[in-house]
Amino acid sequence: MSIVKKLIVNADAETRYPTPGELEQIKILAQSGDRRLRLAQALTANREGIIKQAGSQLFQRRPDIVSPGGNAYGREMTATCLRDMDYYLRLITYAIVAGDATPIEEIGVIGVRQMYRSLGTPIEAVVESVRAMKNVTSTMMSGEDAGEVGAYFDYLIGAMQ
Repeated sequence: MSIVKKLIVNADAETRYPTPGELEQIKILAQSGDRRLRLAQALTANREGIIKQAGSQLFQRRPDIVSPGGNAYGREMTATCLRDMDYYLRLITYAIVAGDATPIEEIGVIGVRQMYRSLGTPIEAVVESVRAMKNVTSTMMSGEDAGEVGAYFDYLIGAMQ
């Protein structure tokens, strides 16, 4: 849920108008819109490279997952791992556009530990893949932009642990 929707829902539940503080939050969100869209566009435009580089980093750090018996062993399973990485990068872009981590929580984190546990996938490897994507994206951006985007990666990492 976006910040705007959340504020409206809360105000309506209390049958009141938005407070000056809530309106200020909406103003700040609107003012940062161009920047957030630019960041989401940068991630979207570079997604293939981000996934490829981050996947390479992941497989170098965790050779156990691409070795026989590993969860990303073989062409099909490696492709599945990279697909999941792409999914999480997409969630990051949703959160950036919304200006809020709620899409990560509502779409991507609920039940993720249980799902990976049932599949026998080590959640630590999934977390490592998100860290690798954060590392790759931070090299593509200015310090300020990398910090803003990095906060969403950190949120996702924290929610998975």
